Amino acid sequence: MTKAVVCGALGRMGRSILRLSLEYSDFEVIAGVEHPDCIRVADLGEASGIQELKGRPLTSRLEDVISECHVVIEFSGNPSAAVSHAKIASLSGKGVVIGTTGFSEEEVQEVKECSKYAPVLLSPNMSLGVNLLFKLVELSAKALKDKNFDVEITEIHHRFKKDAPSGTALKLASIIADALNTSLKDSAVFGREGIHQRNTNQIGVLALRGGDVVGDHTVYFLGFGERIELTHRATSRDIFAKGAIEASRWIKDKPAGFYSMLDVLGL
Repeated sequence: MTKAVVCGALGRMGRSILRLSLEYSDFEVIAGVEHPDCIRVADLGEASGIQELKGRPLTSRLEDVISECHVVIEFSGNPSAAVSHAKIASLSGKGVVIGTTGFSEEEVQEVKECSKYAPVLLSPNMSLGVNLLFKLVELSAKALKDKNFDVEITEIHHRFKKDAPSGTALKLASIIADALNTSLKDSAVFGREGIHQRNTNQIGVLALRGGDVVGDHTVYFLGFGERIELTHRATSRDIFAKGAIEASRWIKDKPAGFYSMLDVLGL
C-alpha cells in the first residue's frame, strides 16, 4: 500500500487525485495540505465532499502529517510552497512527486538538492501518454536529422486557456531543438504571416483555441513524398491525476535521486 499526502488537496488537480485514489486498492490518500485561507474544516472528507475520506486530516502544515505517509504529491500551484514541501518531505526521507509548474532556475536547483536525501520526481505534465510522446519525438528528430525533413507543431486547447503556445508544445519544441543541435530561441517560429519561404532550420509552432478541447498536440515531420504525424489527444483531465498516482506508486521504494515521468515509463 502506498500512502500519500496531497498538497493542494482542494485545488482542481488535488480533488481529481482524491477522487481517483478511491479506484486503487494499493494507493491511499491519508491526509491533505492546503493554504490556511482555504481551510474551513480540518476534515479532508468534509472539505472535499468525498465521504470516503471523512476522518482524514486537512492541515496547512505538512509537518503535522508527514510521518504517516510514504509519498508527498505536490500540486499546490505555488512554486515557493512546492520547494518548501519538497524540503520537508525529503528531509523526512519521503518520496516527492511534483506537478506544480512555474519554477525559476534557482527553485529547480533547490528541488534537485532535495533529491540527495529522497526520491524526487518533477514533471510539468503528468500524462503518461504525453511523456511517451516526448520520447517518440526525440527519437524521430534524431533519426531524421539532416534527412531533409521539416518539423512543425500544432496544439489545440479550450477557449479559456490563457497562455499560448502551451507548455507542452514548448517542451516538444525544446526537445526537437536539442535533437537538432540548435536552440529554441534560434529555431522556433510561432505562427506565420506575410510572403516568404520557410527556412529549413525552423521549428514551426501554431496554437489553436476553441470550445472545450482538453488538449491536442501533433508533431509533423514533413519530407518529400512522405510525412510522419505523432499525435496525443487528451479527452479528460483525469489523465494528469492518474499519472501522478502512478508516479507515486512507482517512486515509493526508489532510492534518493532526481526522476521524471520517463523513468516511470521505463524509458
